[in-house]
Amino acid sequence: MSVLERFSDIISSNVNALMDRMENPEKMIDQYLRNMMNDLAEVKKNTAGIMAEEAKAKRLLDENEGEVAKYGELAKKALTSGNDDDARVFLAKKQELEDIGTNLAKSYALAHENASKMRQMHDKLATDIEKLKGRRSMIKAQLSVADTQEKLNKVNQSVGKSKGAISSFQRMEEKAARRVDEANAMSELNEEPTDEAKTLEEKYASHQGSAAVEDELQRMKEEMGL
Repeated sequence: MSVLERFSDIISSNVNALMDRMENPEKMIDQYLRNMMNDLAEVKKNTAGIMAEEAKAKRLLDENEGEVAKYGELAKKALTSGNDDDARVFLAKKQELEDIGTNLAKSYALAHENASKMRQMHDKLATDIEKLKGRRSMIKAQLSVADTQEKLNKVNQSVGKSKGAISSFQRMEEKAARRVDEANAMSELNEEPTDEAKTLEEKYASHQGSAAVEDELQRMKEEMGL
C-alpha cells in the first residue's frame, strides 16, 4: 500500500463529523487530538520524504537536460569542424539522453503530483487540528455550564421537596388548631345552662343573712347602753 493510499482518508476527513461521533466530548476530544497529532507527525515525515523524491527527480531531469544540451552543442562544433562522424556520435548520445529524459520527466511529474497531494493532506490535517483545538475550548466551556445547570436543577429539586415538607407541616398545624377549636367548642356545649332564678335567689339569701347580723348587733348595743 502506497503512502498516499494510507493517508487517503485524512484528506477526506471532516472535523465536524468527527466531533459529532464523540460519545463523551470532554474525555474523547483530547484523545482524538492526540491521535490526530500522531497522524500529523507521520504525514509530515512522509511528506518530507516525498518532497525529497520530487527534488531528486527534478535534479535528475535538469541534469539530463543539461547533458542533452551539451551533446547538441558538441555535435554543432563537430559539424562546424567538418567532422560528420563525430557529430553523429554526439547526436546519438544526445538522442539516448533524450529518451532517458522522457522517463525522467514522467517520474518528476508523478513525484510532483504526489508531493502536492501530501502537502494538501498535511495542510488540511494541520488546519483540522487547529479547528478541533478551538472547538475543544468551546465544548469544555459548554460542558462546564451544563454541569452547573445540572447542579442548579438538583438544588431546585431539593427546594421543591422542602416546600412540600413545609406545606405538610402547615397542614398539620392547621389540623391541630382545628382540633383545639373543636375541643373548646365541645367544652362550651357541655356546660350546663345558667339558672337565672337560682342566681337571684342566692343573691337575696345573702342579703338576708347580712340583715340578721345587723339586727343582732343593734340589740347588743342597746343592752350595753351604747
